[in-house]
Amino acid sequence: MNLLLINPNTSKAMTQAIAEAARAVAAPGTHIDAVHPSFGPASIESHFEETIAAAGVAEQVRLAQQRPDAVVIACFGDPGLDAAREATDAPVIGIAEAAFHAASFLCTGFSVVTTMTRTCITAEHLLHRYGLERRCRGVHGTDIPVLELEQAGESLVSRIEATARAALAHDRSGAIVLGCAGMAPLCATLSARLGVPVIDGVSVAVKMAEALCALGLRTSRHGDYAPPPAKNYTGWAMTLSS
Repeated sequence: MNLLLINPNTSKAMTQAIAEAARAVAAPGTHIDAVHPSFGPASIESHFEETIAAAGVAEQVRLAQQRPDAVVIACFGDPGLDAAREATDAPVIGIAEAAFHAASFLCTGFSVVTTMTRTCITAEHLLHRYGLERRCRGVHGTDIPVLELEQAGESLVSRIEATARAALAHDRSGAIVLGCAGMAPLCATLSARLGVPVIDGVSVAVKMAEALCALGLRTSRHGDYAPPPAKNYTGWAMTLSS
């Protein structure tokens, strides 16, 4: 299968790191095309940046050189998820939605450990959207800027570990969800240190995408996920006209 992996920010280094994490769990025969938008923020840490990034996700789905069998949106805000599902009938998996569901299979309650505290609200909004707010016992920020994850040394890993340990104790949780695609390379290390399931949404989304494809399931074309009406776009979006 051909899997389109979209990093919604424009960091080439993070796109590569996310791709490596995805390929580490991909089944034989799964080809991963890792891309990022041609425009937008270098990292996504605000509502404004997420809005711009969502347009970048739509761009990459519309302009994909090879028709994907599935799409993974590798940002914990799941930006552009609905737009991407309109733009293709391939299954589109957001890593936050995937991680939340996976955690709910493994414990009665989980905690989220993310980057900037201000983005905790985004995770809380998504938990309500996906109907899993009762299964999440807390969302905790580390105040580590997203781009610092590109070179995650021991001191940074220790900060994430300390926040996760505090979350497990305070929330009485059974698992940790990592709230940033940039944390994907740290999943195995944190899992070994914490002794509980640590869920990386990138890995989970890849396996869910493979499962949906194996089952022959596609995004519904009925109702609000029907393809968007054909029309012309202007300005920077002109290439997206259909």
